[in-house]
Amino acid sequence: MPSEQGFLRASIVATVVVAALGIAFGLLSGSFSIAFDGAYSLIDAGMTMLALLVSNLIVRSGQGDGLPGRLGRRFTMGVWHLEPIVLGLNGTLLIAVAVYALINAAISVINGGHELRFDLAIVYALVTLVVCAAMAFIGARANRGLKSDFVALDVKAWIMSGGITSALLIAFIIGYAVAGTRFDSLSRYVDPVVLALVCLVIIPIPIGTVRRALSDILLIAPTDLQAHVDQVASETVQRHGFVSHRAYVAKVGRAMRVELYFIVPKDFPATAIMEWDRIRDDVGAAVGGESQNRWLVIAFTADERWAD
Repeated sequence: MPSEQGFLRASIVATVVVAALGIAFGLLSGSFSIAFDGAYSLIDAGMTMLALLVSNLIVRSGQGDGLPGRLGRRFTMGVWHLEPIVLGLNGTLLIAVAVYALINAAISVINGGHELRFDLAIVYALVTLVVCAAMAFIGARANRGLKSDFVALDVKAWIMSGGITSALLIAFIIGYAVAGTRFDSLSRYVDPVVLALVCLVIIPIPIGTVRRALSDILLIAPTDLQAHVDQVASETVQRHGFVSHRAYVAKVGRAMRVELYFIVPKDFPATAIMEWDRIRDDVGAAVGGESQNRWLVIAFTADERWAD
């Protein structure tokens, strides 16, 4: 099974190849939809490179030596927050490109469409469809074990590209079939119409990724995680005779961030540090998710102001 970084590197190479084919065949065949497919792939390649960079930083920050030099000094609280930023930017760019292409397709239809070399267009669609299907299959299979948001988004992008290419292939075959017949005039509209339909299909797809990324960026507490942490904290309060607790949780990319403050009675008997650490260990085990991507703070105070 490839690593997250390994798959992303392979995806970048494949995406650049597809983008180069799209731009070249788009110019040769006169197809706006193929040129859009190439530009879409090129943007996706750039964002995958950025995702690979962030993935490497996250992995290094979780290792024993952490981030080197200036990066380590600047990002003392980790770099998990970069992941939702990249995911949100990626999804937003893909939506923006699709909206722009949709506008151009509408303008082309209004202006009467344009001529297209369907033979070159069909060759491009067949080659690209094979590449997209292979990368989507490999990525989906690898991500069963990796469970990476970056790989999941990249697989989604390959599926989207494959869907676009499938629609293009069907349209080009239809256009090739009607060219030279009494329906020849309709062939001029094949390219802009299929481009418009493809854009309408793919525009909503990244919206879910953008919404989840915004949720992480804004530190919106996941309801299930909040409920679980509150339950663990409440049981700890009852077990040890504390007054109450305050829980602050968030999911930031692949990281789970939890801060727990337990309010102890002012007359609570003096307790050894090792006993407090034992309570922390019990709470940490009950919260779960222990890994290099968990940020857990557990504090005890008799003054509620330190917890609010």
